[in-house]
Amino acid sequence: MAAELAIALVGVVGTLAGTLTVTALQHRAARTERTERTDQERRRELVQAVTALVTALAAHRRAMWARERLRLTGADDAVYAEARSESHRTRADITAPLVTLAILAPVLAQAAQDAARATYALRGAADHTALDRARTEAAATSERLVAAAADQLA
Repeated sequence: MAAELAIALVGVVGTLAGTLTVTALQHRAARTERTERTDQERRRELVQAVTALVTALAAHRRAMWARERLRLTGADDAVYAEARSESHRTRADITAPLVTLAILAPVLAQAAQDAARATYALRGAADHTALDRARTEAAATSERLVAAAADQLA
């Protein structure tokens, strides 16, 4: 009878150990899946934030280039005022993606700020050559931001 009890006890312990092992493995697999899903969501959010910022910077760069060309050529006040309003709108559109990017990826915050500052630098260009140079530099800083984001995601 002691042998039967020992066999039964071994069977119960083995069943419990198997159940605990399976439960632990399932829990670990679920946790791994959640972690992978969270990582994928963060990557997607980062790509969206960089895309939104670069798009907003491009829109503001175009608006500022048009506005400053009008200023440099002495355009009609009403035409210039309309271009100025557009540049104010596009500048405001930069704020949200800039903040989002700084929160999601602090390591990219400096590159994002550099891209924004370079875009803002189109304002008050001394002449058409300086304006074109500032526009080219602003585009290049946006490209550097994209490259830094790609490195971060790699």
